[in-house]
Amino acid sequence: MNVNIPASRSIADTASDSLATGASYILTLACPDRAGIVHAVSGFLLERGGNIEEAAQYNDRGTGLFFMRVRFACVPTAPKNDEAALRTDLDEFARAFEMRWKLHAAERPMKTVIFVSREGHCLNDLLFRWKSGLLAIDPRAIISNHRDFYQLAASYNVPFHHIPVTAAKKANAEARQYEIIEAEGAELVVLARYMQVLSNDLCAQLAGRAINIHHSFLPSFKGAKPYYQAHQRGVKLIGATAHYVTADLDEGPIIEQGVARADHTDTVEDLSARGRDTESQVLARAVKWHSEHRVLLNGHKTVVFQ
Repeated sequence: MNVNIPASRSIADTASDSLATGASYILTLACPDRAGIVHAVSGFLLERGGNIEEAAQYNDRGTGLFFMRVRFACVPTAPKNDEAALRTDLDEFARAFEMRWKLHAAERPMKTVIFVSREGHCLNDLLFRWKSGLLAIDPRAIISNHRDFYQLAASYNVPFHHIPVTAAKKANAEARQYEIIEAEGAELVVLARYMQVLSNDLCAQLAGRAINIHHSFLPSFKGAKPYYQAHQRGVKLIGATAHYVTADLDEGPIIEQGVARADHTDTVEDLSARGRDTESQVLARAVKWHSEHRVLLNGHKTVVFQ
């Protein structure tokens, strides 16, 4: 069942689809560490009428890599401050530093597709935060292997796609899911308690742009009934981990984690309720930071400029 509902554009309509002259930008970069990188980047932006509004950098001494995030605004009358000119100049500038870089329009919300199954707390939380102006995302579609949340999607005017998943037709289901992701131009896919394991192929197609929420702050209590397992072990902490999706189940680079206290008086229901709250909060922070281009991959880890 596909419920085709016109998507809300309350945020997206206010942002141009292209980088406009005088707009604000976010530049992220990574390269081998060496002296003078910050000075060189600052000078590059200054020469193009860029006024730095926010900057953060990190030197990873273990890997010898340098990471940086810069938000800057261009003076409207400055030459070479349009998208094409900046990208051309950045490409040339980056070669001398062996630099991997990305340039983003700071005010443009990130096109997002959300996956969900039958637990809607994370989905509901993300949609509420988005509608309240707390997340810089543009939800283009909700995809589910169940029909449970089509009315919730309708209340936010986000298209809902019901795509059943069975072992025999999983490849066909994933092909349809990916078709929707690409058709919507999604830069981010959020697995908001989507209880299906993605294939290795789909994980590869979504590398670096898919975030999952795992019901533990450590990779433990996997499989069914995680809070029942935790209760049986008498845990004193429960938590959640938001991470990028990889072919290794629940082992992708970690973006954010959170914990909550537990004690001997807690029931399974108590732990489950507290866990749902923690999952929602952790996932929201991860989505916020990713959509604001604050997360840079560093091998199996992440650098998060909060």
